Amino acid sequence: MTLTHVNPSTMHQNPYFSQATLVDGGRLLFIGEQNGVDASGEIVPGGAGPQAAQAVEQLKAILADVGVDTSAVAKLTVYYSKDVTLDDVFGPAIERWGRQPTAITVLQVYALGREGAVVGIEAVVSLPPLGQPEEDHTLPSSVVGTAPPPQQPAPPLPK
Repeated sequence: MTLTHVNPSTMHQNPYFSQATLVDGGRLLFIGEQNGVDASGEIVPGGAGPQAAQAVEQLKAILADVGVDTSAVAKLTVYYSKDVTLDDVFGPAIERWGRQPTAITVLQVYALGREGAVVGIEAVVSLPPLGQPEEDHTLPSSVVGTAPPPQQPAPPLPK
């Protein structure tokens, strides 16, 4: 099973996302929308930033439960409320996610399904076929595009 990041050289390159991902073989895991809630199901306090960070931590917990990490994520969809900005969501989320690009869709919505929730994140994950060990999804920068070294500031968010 392979997950290949597709970033044509004629298109914009960004260290935080891929233009597309190709999943070959294996199984797919669909993770439903995760809101920023604690273990008791209560919305975490502090607004969009803490909710985004918590939603990412929940995604990572689900990934760990099936034996993979963020490198196996083929697609993320991020929903955020009309009452917050993408900057409120993106910074705290990427801080927890790290520099692991994937295909991503970001939508500002009127409201989320849960009262008090202002961020929701869902994922499609590439898993190995049953009975086969997990593969390394780390790809060379020539496939995922050129990302600045971690010590350099990140480029501005796409508009």
